[in-house]
Amino acid sequence: MNEQALRWDDLRVVLAIAESGTLSGAGRRLGASHATLFRRLNAIEQRLGVRLFDRARTGYSPTAAGEELAATAARVEAEVLHAERRLVGRDLRLSGVIRMTTTDTLLMGLLSPILADFRRTHPEIVLEVAVSNQLFNLSQRDADVAVRPSLAPPEHLVGRRVGSIAQAIYVRADGTGDDAAWVGPDRHLGYAALDAWMAAQGANEHCRYRVDTMFGMLAAARDGLGRAVLPCYLADAEPALARLGEPIPELATELWLLTHPDLRRVARVRAFMAFVAEALGKRPAQLCGQGLM
Repeated sequence: MNEQALRWDDLRVVLAIAESGTLSGAGRRLGASHATLFRRLNAIEQRLGVRLFDRARTGYSPTAAGEELAATAARVEAEVLHAERRLVGRDLRLSGVIRMTTTDTLLMGLLSPILADFRRTHPEIVLEVAVSNQLFNLSQRDADVAVRPSLAPPEHLVGRRVGSIAQAIYVRADGTGDDAAWVGPDRHLGYAALDAWMAAQGANEHCRYRVDTMFGMLAAARDGLGRAVLPCYLADAEPALARLGEPIPELATELWLLTHPDLRRVARVRAFMAFVAEALGKRPAQLCGQGLM
């Protein structure tokens, strides 16, 4: 094998194919077409003089040589990402880009005005917001900061607890909705705690409408499809909804502000986290369901 022919881009291609098992999956990860990766892989194998993958209808399986090269590529990628985080950590300027990830409900129901205030305070900092119900991989720089509800945040991240999110039952306020029915989370929402609570309450027997977003559940309750458990910070601000009873203690969730340890000393990240934490600290009533009743 001609080791002098190896390049970092070659390693990235081999690693992406090995981890995804298909050229299309690797292409999505690398932002390249199926045809481009097919040519790249053939060229790499030709230069090295060894077959790296066995081709089959079900996908690409690494050979022994492919497994060895993919393992090397994974170690190199980890070192590159670590070096990048360390270098970014030395950036002391209050400028540059911060990529934040959070959920759609937190962004629309709570964070958007806080982010607007931060931008006005720090005009040289560019905010990029990735909305997802999945926790991005901060170690791989998918995002710099995460604002997430969690009972157990990942141990490899650092940050602070910035509040507790209360949840309660809501129905259509004018009494024209089907209050005996329930609106529930679809399995793709991945809301295990609410699934368990509804099962314990016998609510699933009366649930005839499920949706995979909290905004969808709110809209369903607002439009009279049944009662739904919703975050108080979101539902209390909806005039078409009325709350039934107090927040549900067992569904209270901690709200966390998280980053990677290598980024916590970056000036812009530190400023952002302090700003958001202070702003959320002024909204405890909104978070715990004592704001708008």
